[in-house]
Amino acid sequence: MVEDQLRGRDIVDQRVLDAMERVPRELFVPQGERHRAYADAALPIGHGQTISQPYMVARIAEVLALTGGEKVLDVGSGSGYQAAVLPELAAQARENLAAAGYDNVQVHLGDGTLGLPDEAPFTAIAVAAAAPGMPERLYEQLEPRGRLAVPVGGRWGQRLEVIVRSPEGPAVVHSVPCRFVPLVGEQGFDE
Repeated sequence: MVEDQLRGRDIVDQRVLDAMERVPRELFVPQGERHRAYADAALPIGHGQTISQPYMVARIAEVLALTGGEKVLDVGSGSGYQAAVLPELAAQARENLAAAGYDNVQVHLGDGTLGLPDEAPFTAIAVAAAAPGMPERLYEQLEPRGRLAVPVGGRWGQRLEVIVRSPEGPAVVHSVPCRFVPLVGEQGFDE
């Protein structure tokens, strides 16, 4: 997966490549999908949700340019693979993270489009679901020069945007075309 799907498709941050190699993706997919855990595709995880394609997980990690020790918010983390919005998935995310030995991750249940204002500011926010536009509430929870990675567009196709909080306002860098499940909530799509 790392050589063919990531390094072979322009993921160059060695820290990201190392992390993708170390994290056991099979622990974050349902038992019936484990044989496809490392496939170059999003996989169903139940309740109409998916675990993102490995390339998109790596791309988001790389564009956030994390160096370690930052405070990061992951919205729409699904099974917990990219660190839960539906109650059933929140429990599953907690179990998956614990089983994989990640005890420094907190899972919060709520409207992901609103973020966690009481925990802000964040160095980075990763959103693993498509928003119709930039989620203002999430942007407001970034520290200065913080980065928000979010798929923006319609229900059937988006572009991954990296939005940097700057003194002049949001600085948007367009990245790769993508397709994610819709982000539902006050600043997302209607269900």
